[in-house]
Amino acid sequence: MALDFVRTAPATVTLPAGVERTPTLAAPPPPPAPTPVVDAAPIALTPPPIECVEDTGLEAGFISDLILKIFYFQGVIEARKVVEVIKLPYRNLVDGLLEELKTRYFIEVQGTNGPHPVLYKYALTDKGVHKVHELLGRSNYAGACPVTLEDYTYVVSRQRARDAHVTRDVVERAFSTMVLAPSVLEQLGPAINSGESIFVFGAPGNGKTTIAEIATTCLGGDVYIPQAVIVEGEIIRIFDESVHHAVEETSHEVDGRWVRSKRPTVIAGGELTLSALDLTYSQESKTYEAPLQMKANCGMFLIDDFGRQQCSPAALLNRWIVPLEKHVDYLNLATGVKIKVPFEELIVFSTNLSPKDLVDDAFLRRMQYKIEVPSPTAEQFKEIFKRVARAKGVEYVEEAFDYLMSEYYDKMGRDPQACHPRDLLNQLLSASRYYDVPATLRKDLIDFACRSYFVRLG
Repeated sequence: MALDFVRTAPATVTLPAGVERTPTLAAPPPPPAPTPVVDAAPIALTPPPIECVEDTGLEAGFISDLILKIFYFQGVIEARKVVEVIKLPYRNLVDGLLEELKTRYFIEVQGTNGPHPVLYKYALTDKGVHKVHELLGRSNYAGACPVTLEDYTYVVSRQRARDAHVTRDVVERAFSTMVLAPSVLEQLGPAINSGESIFVFGAPGNGKTTIAEIATTCLGGDVYIPQAVIVEGEIIRIFDESVHHAVEETSHEVDGRWVRSKRPTVIAGGELTLSALDLTYSQESKTYEAPLQMKANCGMFLIDDFGRQQCSPAALLNRWIVPLEKHVDYLNLATGVKIKVPFEELIVFSTNLSPKDLVDDAFLRRMQYKIEVPSPTAEQFKEIFKRVARAKGVEYVEEAFDYLMSEYYDKMGRDPQACHPRDLLNQLLSASRYYDVPATLRKDLIDFACRSYFVRLG
């Protein structure tokens, strides 16, 4: 059941140091007790539509300045185009601001495509251009109207990963595409259900990254992500198409500044640096890009190949101590101001290195769940091979599989890994296309695939 916001008075854009702002979205009555999840959980809340300036939590002057910058970058455009860009309603909001800007000679009507005012075409006057040049000295942002940090924090609190009700049935169906030891699955379920940090370790190639990615789908439901947030007068871009996958909005009664999205999955590997975990300021646009963990709110943040980052495990741990325990993070603006933002995501550390070589007991205590993903047993490896072969259109032949295991595993003392069937069959398919022969489990193609794929080190 969707829960409506209860808005109060608008919040100003900036506040004096030390003064806290009351959220424009007051908490509604407690939600009913959760019901078992079958597929996707119902969305926790729907940001209600904006009906007036006060509903935005921003000052009218800020929105007017944003409209002027839209005109500056767009040229002569219809009023409805302004509405599309700024994501605010025309009636009782944009229409009034346009009229005021026209009265103040910042814009003028340049024609119309119809009788309705929303079809009027506007352009900046010389006075308007001069005004925009002043505004661009502070920020070049001319996109969707941002939401306040208070409203963002409130919405995140209503969509937290740790509030999802994840049942055993949901977990088993989500991981049905993988062949996992029952003990691993039994550990994963409660870990995902908790929404707390998870430390996944084991030999490479056995599906740790895939496990983490599937875990996000178990949380169920869609979430709302803002295009941008404003805090202390600064714009922070949050919505990112590379991690936020928008879905069709099913309700017309929604604040257009929020994008309905699948729960995000953010993956950072060896390229991760500490600087990527703080706000990134652009000198050109004079706006900020949200850090990875902020984009992952309400979803999952996977730190893959943990221990191979461009910073030490200890440095990364120190960066996460407060967020992991308090579920809040502190970020620095270019002005030196420190802001508090929510840290509400399922965070997973995945590594193929030995835990004892990476972390100490203090770190492991903060990792609420430690899950080892072992290499597949012989029977599990055979089942994986069968599934992959079927998916790739290659007929499974028991004798050919026995030959593979005997020649390239038993005789070589090689342990099977879950990724081997996929990789070997890809090699086999490439060879069959090159030699223009049927893609079957014949010995010469198996030999070619194994010689190309396996290599002895040392």
